[in-house]
Amino acid sequence: MDKTAPVTRPKRSTRDWVVDICAFVLAVGFGVLVGLSSPDPPTAPQWLLTADQLAAAAACAALWLRRRWPVALALALVPLATFSELSSGAQAVALFTVAVHCSFKTTALMGALGLATMPVYMAIRPEPEIPSLLIVLFGTALTLAIIGWGLFIRHRRQLLLSLRERAVRAETEARLRAEQTQHQVREQIAREMHDVLGHRLSLLSVHAGALEYRPGASAEEIARTASVIRASAHQALQDLREVIGVLRAPVNELPQPVLTDVRELVAESGRAGMRVSLDMEVADEAPESIGRTVYRTVQEGLTNARKHAPGALVEVLIKGAPGSGVSVEVNNTNGFRPLPTPSSGQGLIGLAERITLASGRLEHGHTDSGGFRLAAWIPWPQ
Repeated sequence: MDKTAPVTRPKRSTRDWVVDICAFVLAVGFGVLVGLSSPDPPTAPQWLLTADQLAAAAACAALWLRRRWPVALALALVPLATFSELSSGAQAVALFTVAVHCSFKTTALMGALGLATMPVYMAIRPEPEIPSLLIVLFGTALTLAIIGWGLFIRHRRQLLLSLRERAVRAETEARLRAEQTQHQVREQIAREMHDVLGHRLSLLSVHAGALEYRPGASAEEIARTASVIRASAHQALQDLREVIGVLRAPVNELPQPVLTDVRELVAESGRAGMRVSLDMEVADEAPESIGRTVYRTVQEGLTNARKHAPGALVEVLIKGAPGSGVSVEVNNTNGFRPLPTPSSGQGLIGLAERITLASGRLEHGHTDSGGFRLAAWIPWPQ
């Protein structure tokens, strides 16, 4: 059984049918015009006239195959020029088809073959009243005109096809850029939500866990803890509104933390019950982008310490100056048993991406004493 799939040829369109009919009518009309212009009585023998008529009829009928076999048709019709005047129209159409659909090399070979038949034609059907040089010049000019017209049509089609492909490629690239932009925006939203909400929710988890592990707490302590939980929840909702605002406005329009906000961040963690200290020595006011990266680094370190080492002693060190960069360290000792809070591990991944975009470095890992160290360096140009 033959497993080769049949080759399906594209069907002729309405435009193709119109062009083919016009080419057929042109070939027949040109042959009739040549026949009417022949001398009377004819100078050629009768057998040659009969062969000319039969060849012209076959040539015109064969034009319907020009799209399928353009080279084969030209090879069959061009040699007819050695004796057939009536088929000259069909020969011109065949040569034009080769110029449109085939390579320049093939077209040049077919044109050379057509010119090579002219001496044979002049020997078989001499024209004593017309100079031979004039016949050669006319035949050469006609052949070159047909080939030039076909090459022009071919070049125009290739240009249109190239423009279409370029438009499709540009549309595809625009769609890919839009998808990439959407992906980056989603990643930025996810990173902001993790950084902002992760800190607030970890505070809620600490206070809720304290209530769970201290069932005998006094009413005053419970009220104070509930007040802190309520304030943290309110602040978390406020932060959530700001993050969701990225869906309605460019990210650059949203309020972003700066370096001076680190003190309030550490103080807030201290009010939540963390044992945290801050040592910040920055020579000048850092640019907003650097301050934002430092803030997110400290925020991630405090959040991780609160989730994975509750009760640990946390030390935050920030030092920097223009030209030397800013170094940030968040060190915590080994704390109590971690609270059963979910962790996806995306915080450090997002922080690493943020610092990489700032051309900085990030290091993190457990210390020999059982604690954890988070260290980052962000460049600060002179």
